[in-house]
Amino acid sequence: MTFSSVATQSGPKPAGKPVPPYFRSKTLTAALAFLFGSIGLHRFYLYGMRDKYGWAHIVGIVLGAFGFLMLAQSERTSMLGWVLAFPGAVSLLAAFLSALVYGLRPDAKWDAQFNAHTGRESRSGWTVIFVVIFSLLFGAFLLMTGLALTFQTYFESQVEAAKTLSQ
Repeated sequence: MTFSSVATQSGPKPAGKPVPPYFRSKTLTAALAFLFGSIGLHRFYLYGMRDKYGWAHIVGIVLGAFGFLMLAQSERTSMLGWVLAFPGAVSLLAAFLSALVYGLRPDAKWDAQFNAHTGRESRSGWTVIFVVIFSLLFGAFLLMTGLALTFQTYFESQVEAAKTLSQ
């Protein structure tokens, strides 16, 4: 007996009774946002492969990678590199922020939004707390590093411009 014959023997689904969606773990969602959020894996886990914001993460991180390579090649002087690096930075920082938001949401609110028809309840433990702590740590570090490099590059360019004017 093949799979298709088993699927057809199960008969039609009862009308009016929706198939309950799968259970979505808050801890797993926060961990996916922390580890793989820059490619939108947490969005695909929650909303499926048709989620446009999940795909926006992928586009943003690819553009950001090209921008980063251009900036590394030009010693941070390429304007196009800065423009392309911006969506990647936004995608990366949004992923860490998503891990914070998902991890800190109360279980009852989480279940009301994502697990209303599953009949199961979330039970967050220490794992989600550690994910939130590390997300805050790494996200803040990357944000401060990005700001410091941006301001350093800007002020170095202003010093160079002043030197050329004074000669």
